[in-house]
Amino acid sequence: MDPAALLAQAPPHPRRIVCLTEETTETLYRIGAGELVVGVSGFTVRPPEARRKPRISSFLTADADRIVALRPDLVVGFSDLQADIARDLVRRGVPVLLTNQRSIAEILQTVRMVTAAVGRPEAGEALAADLAAGLARIGERAAALPRRPRVFFEEWPDPLIAGIRWVSELIELAGAEDVCAEARASQGARGRIYEPAEVARRDPEVVVASWCGKKARRAVIEGRPGWSAVSAVRADQLYEVKSAVILQPGPAALTAGAEALAGIVAAAARGERLPARRPGELRSP
Repeated sequence: MDPAALLAQAPPHPRRIVCLTEETTETLYRIGAGELVVGVSGFTVRPPEARRKPRISSFLTADADRIVALRPDLVVGFSDLQADIARDLVRRGVPVLLTNQRSIAEILQTVRMVTAAVGRPEAGEALAADLAAGLARIGERAAALPRRPRVFFEEWPDPLIAGIRWVSELIELAGAEDVCAEARASQGARGRIYEPAEVARRDPEVVVASWCGKKARRAVIEGRPGWSAVSAVRADQLYEVKSAVILQPGPAALTAGAEALAGIVAAAARGERLPARRPGELRSP
């Protein structure tokens, strides 16, 4: 066989990417490589134009037949929770890259890794540097705050699940104390489950809710036994940050998500409250 013809059977880098979660899609669009994306998660909201691509997955399930029909030369997923999806695709002969980032540093590493995989390492490095610079600016503003309020971040209401590691790190970067910081060591959600009474005992001054896939409800938070005495409830420092901007480990969490948390923390540190968008709803940055 002619060596040139042999080498030409595949491009030097993947050119048809299926993204099983939103953060990879956003990363590729942020470096100007959106044209490589041929399939996206049904939860994708960033950037809006990516929603025009075929939707081939939720978080825990994916349509393997539709993915194969798209002829991807790379499928990118996130988390051990997508291991079964990855296994099924690999058995069909589809190349899969499954990342498992949990910390801010690992998110930046993943940005560099995914962009290098598609042959755009310089653009990926520039994006990672820009994201890191934005976080540094948040840290600088936090250093000037008059105090560090105690914050509880809830990822799910029942069972009550505290924030994943990158969220906990962002809370501290924004100038607050995460009252359940020890939970960040847990790889999975099971290790971040708390009894509501234990969280009440820790008396957070701010509660930030981000219930993945559904709107957080003030009545649920205020109605927990013993929570009427919690400082955050008494001072009405109850907030919601949409899961799309904080619970995906990619650019959104390190930009819009980080800024949302920083705004909440800054207000609480100064004894202020951000407004609610509608009467009776949780406050929102």
